[in-house]
Amino acid sequence: MHPRIEDYALIGDHQTAALVSNRGSIDWLCLPRFDSAACFAALLGTEENGHWRIAPTGAGTCTRRAYRKDTLVLDTEWETDDRAVRVTDLMPQRDRAPDVVRVVEGLAGRVTVRSTIRLRFDYGSAVPWMRRSDGHRVAVAGPDSVWLRSEPEVRTWSEDRATYAEFTVEPGEKVAFVLTWHPSHEPRPRLVDPYESLRTSVHDWRAWAAHCRYDGPYRDEVVRSLITLKALTYEPTGGIVAAATTSLPEEIGGVRNWDYRHCWLRDSTLTLGALLACGYQQEAEAWRDWLLRAVAGDPADLRIMYGLAGERRLPEYELPWLAGYENSRPVRIGNDAIQQRQLDVYGEVMDSLTLSRRSGLPAKPQMWRMQCTLMEYLRSVWREPDEGLWEVRGPRRHFTHSKVMSWAAADRAVRTLEDDPELSGDLDGWRALRDEIHREVCARGYDAERNTFTQSYGSRELDASLLLIPRMGFLPPDDPRVVGTVDAIREELCHDGFVRRYSADHLSSTASVDGLPGSEGTFLVCSFWLADALHLTGRTKEARELFERLLGLTNDVGLLAEEYDPVAGRQLGNFPQAFSHVGLVGTALALFDGDEAG
Repeated sequence: MHPRIEDYALIGDHQTAALVSNRGSIDWLCLPRFDSAACFAALLGTEENGHWRIAPTGAGTCTRRAYRKDTLVLDTEWETDDRAVRVTDLMPQRDRAPDVVRVVEGLAGRVTVRSTIRLRFDYGSAVPWMRRSDGHRVAVAGPDSVWLRSEPEVRTWSEDRATYAEFTVEPGEKVAFVLTWHPSHEPRPRLVDPYESLRTSVHDWRAWAAHCRYDGPYRDEVVRSLITLKALTYEPTGGIVAAATTSLPEEIGGVRNWDYRHCWLRDSTLTLGALLACGYQQEAEAWRDWLLRAVAGDPADLRIMYGLAGERRLPEYELPWLAGYENSRPVRIGNDAIQQRQLDVYGEVMDSLTLSRRSGLPAKPQMWRMQCTLMEYLRSVWREPDEGLWEVRGPRRHFTHSKVMSWAAADRAVRTLEDDPELSGDLDGWRALRDEIHREVCARGYDAERNTFTQSYGSRELDASLLLIPRMGFLPPDDPRVVGTVDAIREELCHDGFVRRYSADHLSSTASVDGLPGSEGTFLVCSFWLADALHLTGRTKEARELFERLLGLTNDVGLLAEEYDPVAGRQLGNFPQAFSHVGLVGTALALFDGDEAG
């Protein structure tokens, strides 16, 4: 039986990440990058698809677990009667090869512990050849090679093609394992000292967390979210993946299973704002620079997402040998949504670059020239329909949010020229474009009878993205149309106080708005947007109450997936989700200033 999504914790090295369950099992690990093939894929299949469990013999879930304060170093403990043991998991920041370090420490009594490793390369489909070399176990299959250094003696059984170690620890005794990946054609990589790696990782994470400028009443939750965003950053390029996983379902047993190990432009402004507001200028600049490189080129070819290094092709295919998380098929690799047209991305790029300029990030020589090119292209296409923010796989529509973000692009271009008259650009033309889009959205995207903006022109459906209208400055928060839209979304899109992406009547229909059968949970970032909108419209007490309820959805180590099922009371979707944690940080900053307790 699969652990629940919230039963997992994250460890990582700023280039890839692993998920560790509360049973002490690493069930997901892609090497060497976030988007590489997994060597442990039990998360989306069975233990035969690869996992690594270290736990006391006969033990189930742990007694308690926690990250060491302000780090990504995970401690998992089992305690029974007069015996106790701890397993500490981490991935040290890499020099060259990625490492997984696991340290077993006796806490009380004499505890027998078992390590079980099933290495399965290529998403659980390739069983490697195992051999001994220099006292280590080496697993090789095709391009992949893994070295296992184990202080206890290990054995590989041909019957189940797993590698075992069974040993005992007493109070104060420590035993370490190190798993190191490298290309199979290269010599053995340098082996790290596990205990020094542990010490250094704790020190480095705490030094990084100490830079956080936020000192409000929810500092621990904000820092945990910032650490999660840092862990989802591909350090060589500065790109931030949407999540560490693929194909965790939006509905258990359903087909809404997508690969989120890529970088979305829709996340750019909110992520950049969170990093800058909390004092992480270096990370913000790296993300901004990734954005500039990714979107360079013909504006007609602007993608909604890119690969870790800005790759423009992420072909989508399925892995039939994996049964999916709790039989949620198919398991997908890559994402065909990269081919979609989403006009909102032009607004998100312009907004991000305007924010970076106003925040004092050093401008790049080509940045404004590229923005002007984007604006000229947007001028010619903004009237066209698109697939919208939520990447619908049905017919294109005139999504209101897409038009609002087209307005935002023109508005940011105008403001940039007003702030810096030395820059050249079509100020009068962009002002006229801004006004034209605004008039059309208010005329065609607004339902006067119900006093609410709608998901698309001429429709009656609602969409949670409409909550961003006051945040983007399209209308002031006290405008009756904004207040009416917030109230309508609370009335029609909320389930137990949490927000769905779009109208609930679609969710029981096999002909839903996104062209797919089945349903989905409430969307966590949309629920944070509702808290923001309530605050902006003067209902701060209600906003804070919702924020505190959302904090209650984090798992025992402070992590959030993409969605939450209020009926089953469990998290859904890819995990941990960057957008959810960006929402948490942004709402905390909006609601609580300094040490204000609320």
